[in-house]
Amino acid sequence: MAQRLITIDIAVFDGVDELDAVGPLEVLRRAARAGSPFEVRLVTAGKRLEVTGASGLRLRADAPAGYPPRVLVMPGGGWVLRSDTGAWGEAQRGTWVDVVRATAKTGSLLAGVCTGTMILAGAGIVGSRRAATHHAARADLEASGATVLGDRVVDDGDLVTSGGVTSGIDLALWLVERLAGRDLADQVAEDLEYLRFRPAPPR
Repeated sequence: MAQRLITIDIAVFDGVDELDAVGPLEVLRRAARAGSPFEVRLVTAGKRLEVTGASGLRLRADAPAGYPPRVLVMPGGGWVLRSDTGAWGEAQRGTWVDVVRATAKTGSLLAGVCTGTMILAGAGIVGSRRAATHHAARADLEASGATVLGDRVVDDGDLVTSGGVTSGIDLALWLVERLAGRDLADQVAEDLEYLRFRPAPPR
């Protein structure tokens, strides 16, 4: 019997931190090539598919955000500088905030990488729950009411968040473990020559 497809969307936008998005993309697509039933896409919040990251890398998304994915991964970038491009600007404009709220209503798992967690917080997804973000944004996350932890990955059930930049790789490996098993997650980490961090399972 064929495995049921698990759709995983990774948000991209102008000013996104490239590694926040590409790190999880690498992990999750490697897991898909190794046999997991993942469909992994880069998605934008509008019809324009090409965006430019914080370091100037041009990224072309696979599609606009559309049908609710099983998992939505929200990267960050530009929050600390209060940049008009990046997570701060996206939180102010509200387009991704609206997408996150709509996605959450369908029961999808929401994942925040680095300051992408702040967009999730702005959408009301985090509330007082346990969460992580980039160390320079922890005060902002705490001010939103969250229970802020300094762990690389924090699993709070249908909300999984991570610390800064490289923690997105750990987050993606944890998603692989949750959705496709520890053996596969360990295999992908070994292929990447990456010493992974495993959070405590949700309470």
